[in-house]
Amino acid sequence: MQTHLRGRDMITTQEWTRSELDSVFEVAKELKRARALGKPHAHLRDKSLAMLFFFSSTRTRASFEAGMTQLGGHAAFIDSETTQISHGDTAKEMGEILGRYYDGIAIRQCDWGDGNKYIREVAEASRVPVLNMQCDVYHPFQILADMLTIMEKVGDPRGKTINVSYAYASSYQKPLSVPQSLILLMARYGMNVRLTAPPEFQLMGDIVEQARENARRSGGSFEQLGDFDAGFKGADVVYPKSWGCWLTTEDKEESAKIGGKYKDWITDSRRMALAKEDCGYMHCLPADRNIEVTDEVIDGPNSWVYDEAENRLHVQKAVMALTM
Repeated sequence: MQTHLRGRDMITTQEWTRSELDSVFEVAKELKRARALGKPHAHLRDKSLAMLFFFSSTRTRASFEAGMTQLGGHAAFIDSETTQISHGDTAKEMGEILGRYYDGIAIRQCDWGDGNKYIREVAEASRVPVLNMQCDVYHPFQILADMLTIMEKVGDPRGKTINVSYAYASSYQKPLSVPQSLILLMARYGMNVRLTAPPEFQLMGDIVEQARENARRSGGSFEQLGDFDAGFKGADVVYPKSWGCWLTTEDKEESAKIGGKYKDWITDSRRMALAKEDCGYMHCLPADRNIEVTDEVIDGPNSWVYDEAENRLHVQKAVMALTM
């Protein structure tokens, strides 16, 4: 159990050691147990968190707000459009000023090429920890929740096979942050990681290489596939979701047109039958129902999506309690 995390930023899990991440999971389980038993755990009494959103949110806003309340503190929702950011407030100024008003700053900024850069500029200027609620490169809290869910469902994740796959969706061109953070963290915990995607939907090269190195160090494996069905075969966990082809084109209309070639990349009962019988279906939500995944799968007995969504609350509370 690591006890030196006060003041630490959480921008990507890659910047935390395995021992530090293990501490997050240990505390998350303790806080989840306390909530289930109705035991008070106001570890952040009289503390406040600024939540700065550049993008809309359901689970992220709700879970951070609820988490801070359960920890005895307060979370302030700040919509970027209601601030003076568009009138000249810089990332440095947001870090300097919000860091003096609040005990932590959480930010969601997913603009391609700008999100992670903005969060790091705020963090550099802030005297309090900065938490990445999702950027264009990483989504650490979603992936911490995913790993906690896998641990609860299968026990030791080492040697288990997870298929992180592109899936078609029509709603919008989504960030790369979920699949990239998935392959990084799952590889660190000794899983056999498959990255399945069409050629136009590749992830950032340096992220892929880090995942490959993480697998080498942990005793897991990392492979890339281009066949949707092949990714499901024999898998213990499947995580098919949509993302934009940002490395192929930054034009959203062109990206949507390219995605249209892969409308058959939908998770259905036939694909799930290719995996192990007890294979878990995961998705960060929201999913494009009957486009990205069929109702039969997402509402079926192998779906872990609601436990996964709940675990956002517990891992976020753990990181806040440890860092704030």
